[in-house]
Amino acid sequence: MISVYSLSVVNKHRERNMSDKDKWEFYTDKAGNHRWRRTATNGQIVGAACQGYKKKSACMENARRNGYSG
Repeated sequence: MISVYSLSVVNKHRERNMSDKDKWEFYTDKAGNHRWRRTATNGQIVGAACQGYKKKSACMENARRNGYSG
């Protein structure tokens, strides 16, 4: 299991390699929870929500902490 601290360190490291041209997708999973994923211009998923969120606003806040600026 990855601790919250180590996960944020991994995300900060990845953030340096991510582009402003990356595509951010917000969607609802099969359980009805809100999630996000970040896709690079080459089609690779370079970031994603580790959990589903009941509130869309909580999902958006998590994405902002991981580099989303929209």
